[in-house]
Amino acid sequence: MTLEVRKRLNAFIRMKGLRHTPQRNAIVEAIFASDEHFTPDELWEKLRGTDTRTSRATLYRTLSLLSEAGLLQEIDLGDGQTTYDPNFLEKPAHNHLVCVDCGKILEFEDDHLEVLNECITRRLGFHSIKQTLRIEACCEELRTEGRCPNLIQARLKRQRLPGKKR
Repeated sequence: MTLEVRKRLNAFIRMKGLRHTPQRNAIVEAIFASDEHFTPDELWEKLRGTDTRTSRATLYRTLSLLSEAGLLQEIDLGDGQTTYDPNFLEKPAHNHLVCVDCGKILEFEDDHLEVLNECITRRLGFHSIKQTLRIEACCEELRTEGRCPNLIQARLKRQRLPGKKR
């Protein structure tokens, strides 16, 4: 977890009149240990291996708290589940490409998209405050090679796979 995240979280917790608890700290550490996207269920499974005292209720309250503090972003990846992205603080205008075959998520930024977004919002009489884009795409490697290492890994790890929309 970066110093910036820690400072903002501490200030937000003080402002809300809350206190640090071992359970909340374990959740926060698990979230910011990587920049991987996750669902509450995936985070719960990760925590179950290291922290048996945390309840699901504490997990959901902490996710809500971090979202309210602007440290965690809820995103819709098109699979009907709430997914959280822990790196919006460092890259607030990034976008997602989601493979509909293997579920791999790639983040990308593009200055052209930001300019286009700004032009569109101003033309329509608005001022842009946040921009995200989700592109759903088919795995080229699966189509051309007949197999995808990401799909194999996802199945081995029992990760969620996207529903087919084709």
